[in-house]
Parts: sequence; C-alpha cells; structure tokens
Amino acid sequence: MDINNIKFRAEELRSQINYHNNRYYNEDAPEISDYEYDMLLRELEQIEFDHPELKTPDSPTQRVGGEAAAKFSPVEHTVPMESLHDSFSHEEIRDFCRKVSEAVTDPIFVVEPKIDGLSVSAEYRNGIFVRGSTRGDGLVGEDITDNLKTIRSLPMKLNRPVPFLEVRGEVYMSIGSFEKLVALQEEREEKIFKNPRNAAAGSLRQKDAKITRSRELDIFVFNIQQIEGEELGSHKQSLDYLTELGFTTLPFYHRCSSVDEVIEKIEEIGNSRGELSFQIDGAVIKVDSFSQRQVLGSTAKYPKWAEAYKYPPEEKETELLDVEISVGRTGVLTPTAIFSPITLAGTTVSRASLHNEDYIREKDIRIGDTVILRKAGEIIPEVVSVTSHKDGSVPFTMPKVCPSCGSPVTCENGEAALRCTNTDCPAQLMRHMIHFVSRDAMDIDGLGEKILDQLSEKQLIHSPLDLYRLTREDILTLENKKDKSSDKLISAIEKSKENDLYRIVFALGIRHIGQRAAKLLADHFRTLDAIAAAGADEIAQIEGFGEIMAESTAAYFALPESQKLVEEIKLLGINTKNLSEARTIPENSPFANKTFVITGTLPHYKRTEAAAIIEAAGGKVASSVSKKTDFVLAGEEAGSKLTKAQSLGITIIDEAAFERMRGETETIIS
Repeated sequence: MDINNIKFRAEELRSQINYHNNRYYNEDAPEISDYEYDMLLRELEQIEFDHPELKTPDSPTQRVGGEAAAKFSPVEHTVPMESLHDSFSHEEIRDFCRKVSEAVTDPIFVVEPKIDGLSVSAEYRNGIFVRGSTRGDGLVGEDITDNLKTIRSLPMKLNRPVPFLEVRGEVYMSIGSFEKLVALQEEREEKIFKNPRNAAAGSLRQKDAKITRSRELDIFVFNIQQIEGEELGSHKQSLDYLTELGFTTLPFYHRCSSVDEVIEKIEEIGNSRGELSFQIDGAVIKVDSFSQRQVLGSTAKYPKWAEAYKYPPEEKETELLDVEISVGRTGVLTPTAIFSPITLAGTTVSRASLHNEDYIREKDIRIGDTVILRKAGEIIPEVVSVTSHKDGSVPFTMPKVCPSCGSPVTCENGEAALRCTNTDCPAQLMRHMIHFVSRDAMDIDGLGEKILDQLSEKQLIHSPLDLYRLTREDILTLENKKDKSSDKLISAIEKSKENDLYRIVFALGIRHIGQRAAKLLADHFRTLDAIAAAGADEIAQIEGFGEIMAESTAAYFALPESQKLVEEIKLLGINTKNLSEARTIPENSPFANKTFVITGTLPHYKRTEAAAIIEAAGGKVASSVSKKTDFVLAGEEAGSKLTKAQSLGITIIDEAAFERMRGETETIIS
C-alpha cells in the first residue's frame, strides 16, 4: 500500500473511531461491539507506529474517548483519569511485563478483573462525600454528585474522617438488574439497552436522580487518586485501606511475581466470567509499588505501569431447532429462535430473539440451519450468521394469522413488525394487563404477572377495568392470599383511581403514545372526555405530536369499544381530569410562546433533551419549518430544514445561543 493510501486509511479510521467514541461515551448507544472498536483502534495505532509522520495531535489514539456533556457542570480532574492500553494476546502481556522489568527492579504485579461500566471519581472531605464526577475526556468530566448519591454501595460517610480523599471506581449494573430492566423495556416495547455497561452509563447520566435510583446501580472502587493524612506504598495496601474505610472494592485480585503467574491469573479470571453477577470485559495488570509507578510514568494517554487484557468474544455453532412466535401487548408478533443448548460466556443458551421478518430475511435464517451464536455484550444471545442450510430447507416466513387467536396479521405503514388485528386477542390482553398496572401507568403496587395470571385463569378479569370490580373475597381465592395481603391489594387498586389523567391515558395502551405523549395530551385537553372528542387535526396542533401519533389517538377513541371504555372509566370513579397545574413562565422569557424547530446534530444535546428544555421554559417544538417558526436550532448536517429557514428569513441559532437563552430564562424564573 502506498503512502497516500495509508494516509487515507488513517484519516478514515480516525473518522470512524471518533464517530463510535461519541456513540459509546456520550450517547450511550454503541453501534459496534467492543471487539470491533478495539480492532479499529489497534489498526490506527499500528499505522501511526509505522508512520509517525501521520500521527496527529487530535488522533483518538492520543486521548480518552468521552467529553463532558453540557447538561452537567464540568469538573476539572486535578489528577487525570487515564485510560488503559489494551492487549489481545499473551505475547503482548509478556512484552508489557518485560518492559516494566527493564525499567524497575523485581516488580510485583496485581491482576484484577476489568469491570465493564462507567468510570467515576468520588471526593470526600473529613470523611463526608462532597462531589462525584465522570471521567469525561480524562481531564474534564461531568458533575454527577446527586446521581452517585443514589448508589447504595457508595458510602456517604467513611469509617474514618480522612481530611481529603478522591477515589476512582466503576459504576456498573449487575446482570440480574440488567435482565429485569430489559424485560421491562421489552414489555413496554421500548428501545432496549444493548448491554449492562450502556444501561449503567445511560442511567447514571440522567437529569432526574429518581430514574438513576430506580436502575439499581452498584460501584466497585479500585484506585486512590488523591489522599491527605495517610501514606500508602502499594496498590494492595490501598485496596485494603479502602475496604477499611467502607468502600466496596474489587471482589478478588491477585499479586504475581512472574509473567507466567500473571497469564495464569488472566486465564483464571476469564474462565470465571460466567459465574460472576456482574459483567467484565477483561483483566487489568498493574504494578503494585507506587514508587515504581512514579519511575515508569505515563504516555500522553496511558500509564506505563498498567495494561488491560481484553477477552475476545466467544462464538459457537449450534443448530436452529425451531422458531416460536409470541404476541406482544400491541399485537406485535416476535419470532424467537430455539437452539440446541450450548454454553456461552458461562451460561446455557437455548433461545434468542430474531426481532422481525426483515432480520430473518437478511440473514436467510431457516429451521435446521447451523448458525453461529454469541452474546451481545456477553449477555443477550444473538445470531451472528448462518454457516450452512439443512438439505431441503426453505426460507422461514412469518405466519399469516395470529398464533394466539387465529386472526389475520398485518404490516402497517411500512413497519417491519407484523401485528394481530384482533384487539380481543388473549395474548394481547395479558400483555395489556401487565402494562396497565405497571409503574409508569396506573402503578398498582402488588399486582404482578403471577397474580394477573391467577385472576385470568379464574375468569375474574377479562379487561383491565375488571380490576376495579374485584372484591376482597375474589382476592382471597388466589394462592397464598390472606386477609392482610388481600386488603392491601384492594387498597392499592382503589388508590390508583386518584392518579393523574396522563396515567390512565398511557395505561390504555394507545399505539405510538408513550408516557410523554400522554402527558402532552393531558396538559393540552385537561380531561379524558376532551381527548376522546378531539379529531386528528386538532390533536396534531399539539407541539411534539406527529401526524401518525395524532391519527392513532383519534382512531383509538373513534372505536365504539373505546367510547364505551371511557364511560366505564368514569362510572368506576377513576379520575379523568388533569390534576397538575400548568407551569407559569414569565412572558419576558426568551422561550415563552416561541416555536422552535431542531435540526442537525448538536454538539452536547440530544434533540429530545433540547426539546424538553424548550417546552419546560414555555416554548413549543415543531417538527417542520413554517412561517410560524420563530427559531431554528441548527447543528451539524442540518439539511433541508435549515435551507428552508434561511429562505423564509427565520432566526437561526446554534447551541451557544441556545445556552445563552436558557441562562436568561433560569435567571428570570429564579
């Protein structure tokens, strides 16, 4: 390859890596696996090593991937939060240990698991937690103090009043908590987190600390960044000291005096992955002595006294035995692959979602195939590819009728998903019941899937509203239900009648209407009767509502059975009025009564975040530019909306101007 082609490849790799860095660190929504990312970075490192003249100061090989987000206050790290250099073979680990041994005498290494989570700093003064922050780019992170306070395994008060202490740890979500969250997201038909790391990162960087608290995060503390009032000489000594102070430190680590012992412990940790309650993506090898670490120093990006070993993703072949079809709350048919059981990442795998017909067609998946299976993020099984078809096999096709009720299925508006057309489908009913009682909907405490199944089997409920007709005697007929628990459940059902209007609107399970849309409907129309009487054109006038959402809402309430349902809701005494008061925004707020259109990619905000700020400050957000538009908030690659705004003479602002407007509004309100 000539130098021009090499230069082009280096530029291409930098662009790809920067894109994936942003998806991983800042948006918590990676598009490729960690292994695929590591291989891109490794290729760029090799090019820059072979051709130093092609290395640039802003290359992703020279810096940590994340950056501080604008929605949190920046925190400058007095001690940089460095990343680690990755190795992928035993030979590379031997090379690392050799270089260390050439620089210092008789080094002792500590080998510990590499927790796959979000790296954070926690600061304490006189033993009291005072501030927490993310790593960010290693030099500047985000202030997430309130969110870290929700993590029960992080002590708010230490066992000793240390004058000052800054520790580094990894916030993670246990596999059990992740699986519960995914099950909840699947039930709500929401976008599902790909792995525990992204679930933890997305949860920790929530503006609302209550959401963070609900996600059951944990933390392992593994390093002292700064300390006053104590002299420590080694990594092992510091871990023991942190444990004495009350921190949850790494569950196991090993001191090694030789490279062979280091490799043995790396393999030992790797073999234990399937037995752990948390996710790891490698092992970390550190020089134990702090004085030797000072001698070794750091590069611009990595410490020379530590190395990460990354375990390759495990893939195995198995036979696809069958494809099962399940029916969700909104009638969506989901195919699930059934395999000959195999062990992947320490657990037995026999099922994996095939998502939809497009996914099956793209991979040409057929019953009887030999397929390659892996766990995405070491957790969720997925089909990587088909290695061979069974003789005589035919392409798999989705059923034409619902497997639960036999009604025809349809594909609407170009969606990949097939839906059952029968609103009384038994499978949909149970999913709908589960959605109706869920925390974000009617929030009926104690009504889980097991109890709903029992109520259904005993023919005590045939629709969600039948819950409000249950008696104490009905509950007592259920398994393990006694007087006290029956009274408690009846009380929870009765209490749910007092919920705000948006909850019953969301609980109805109207297609395309999530919790936020339900709140917009409730805030705009104020009563359930008014929502039910509104036409699609009127609903579409609500800022934040698209045409499909408006048509879906109007079509739902136009059905005779929905009209009957509204009357039943009122007769049962369920609240049908908006209980919340509209927030008063001063007229001199720069957002008040102004219509915004957001287009392009903003440096530090997702569009939904910017829209929420605008609406909270009294503004409106529209999906298209018109003469009624007051401002267009434009980011990179804004496209046709920006062009139209320019032709209409509409004021165009960037993120910096948006921030200034936000600051003015907060000053006025405060």
